[in-house]
Amino acid sequence: MLRLQALPSGPRRAHAPLSLFIFFDISPSHSAYFLSYEAGHCHQFRLLQCVAGPAHWKEVFPVANGDRQSPIDIKTEETKYDPSLRPLNPNYDPASAKIILNNGHSTSVEFDDTVNKSVLTGGPLSGTYRLRQIHFHWGSNDEAGSEHAVDGMKYAAELHVVHWNSEKYSSFVEAARQSDGLAVMAVFLKIGECNPQLKKITDRLDTIRIKGKRALFTNFDPSCLLPKSLDYWTYFGSLTVPPLLESVIWIVLREPISVCSEQLAKFRSLLSTAEDEVACCLLRNYRPPQPLKGREVRRN
Repeated sequence: MLRLQALPSGPRRAHAPLSLFIFFDISPSHSAYFLSYEAGHCHQFRLLQCVAGPAHWKEVFPVANGDRQSPIDIKTEETKYDPSLRPLNPNYDPASAKIILNNGHSTSVEFDDTVNKSVLTGGPLSGTYRLRQIHFHWGSNDEAGSEHAVDGMKYAAELHVVHWNSEKYSSFVEAARQSDGLAVMAVFLKIGECNPQLKKITDRLDTIRIKGKRALFTNFDPSCLLPKSLDYWTYFGSLTVPPLLESVIWIVLREPISVCSEQLAKFRSLLSTAEDEVACCLLRNYRPPQPLKGREVRRN
């Protein structure tokens, strides 16, 4: 667990913009869960204390100004074709899906990662990466909710499929601290027709509307949420939430999947607050694009 010295919460701002300060808890017991705080409404949670918004993360996490931070704006004309990049090979066992939860920052589906039931190989990866969870990022409307951008354009939402290097490391916690420890596959969601593959998730959101709620969620293969084409861009980056560890091999799929306004509205109906708190909708749970700082973005 990250342990931070308490910071003064400061006065409550009546009209503070909705901006989230999120900790990626890498403690052994909750290594894939997010803890979130609304900017301007700093509540102590366990031993964590917040500052307001992504622009201030560097005050607590200096790595926020690091050389391989994520997300980024992918300039397609500046990407480099790499013939050595292999096709992606996701191989997921639906039986490994366990629960769906609202952690106050996003909704996520958690998978059994004690063995290599569900794995990702190929692409830019050396070895086997074990599936840990999937989660989503979205905005306050249908226009812009993705974390990554493409030639300055944001998509309506973004799905992250999170894996860790089970060939080199013994746990997600250990892998998250290594430069090649994590592999995150990003999938853009574009407004269009309702996506029947998302229905199993959106149908369960009412049961986990409040922060901290969880429910059984079994027999789910996340590859159903991948586009037909698995062509991708790849670069070395970081977690997009504190502690912003620079341990991620990003694989950003070039083809988006569809999502309709009604489905996105279901995500926006989730609350970032618990039962004993003033209700606040979970909106704009994304970090803005970060400087590339000389990194190379490759494409297959």
